[in-house]
Amino acid sequence: RLSLCAAIVASASAFAPSGVLPTAPRRAGAVSAMKMQLPTAIPPLGRPETDMFDGSVPGDAGFDPLTISAWLDSRWLREAEIKHCRVAMLAAAGCIAQDIFQFPGAATVYKASTKMTALHDAAVKAGSMGQMLFWIGFVEAISTAATIQMLQGSGRAPGDFGFDPLGLGKGPGRARMELSEIKNGRLAMIGFSGMVHHYFITGKGPIELLTSR
Repeated sequence: RLSLCAAIVASASAFAPSGVLPTAPRRAGAVSAMKMQLPTAIPPLGRPETDMFDGSVPGDAGFDPLTISAWLDSRWLREAEIKHCRVAMLAAAGCIAQDIFQFPGAATVYKASTKMTALHDAAVKAGSMGQMLFWIGFVEAISTAATIQMLQGSGRAPGDFGFDPLGLGKGPGRARMELSEIKNGRLAMIGFSGMVHHYFITGKGPIELLTSR
């Protein structure tokens, strides 16, 4: 129980600034010395002795109380986290947008007040989820193929699909952008969960809940 409480209380440390170091190969002694200087999310438990927590990935705070990184490929875990972060950021933005904007014609298909999980159920009944399933499946097929190639040693970095039309990831600011993405993504996963549960309880969207009396 004490360990579980400590994990919950210290989970906020996952959002604390951490060093972003190059991914070039390093000697075991250098890695061991570096580990002693890296922050630990749960100090009494220490940092997991796996390559995922050597400080080479953005947002590394040593948080893995179940040591999942010891029995799953760290690249696959990183890919999964980045994907969930990006989906959660889109979902959180969508939850807020539903209280501000409505696409023309939506009221004729769904009720004007339908949103969040109720909108999903209404879309299923209206039969409009088929095209969403198709496009999501298309994106998943591409990402799955890229992940398999990565695990087979293609050299691709987790989450890297070469999509950067504005060139934000080029130059010395790339490390900062990667750290910002993972931190905002983790916050979005928590925020989206909170928005959904608030809707279950109140039946109101996030903005509607803040502005209602």
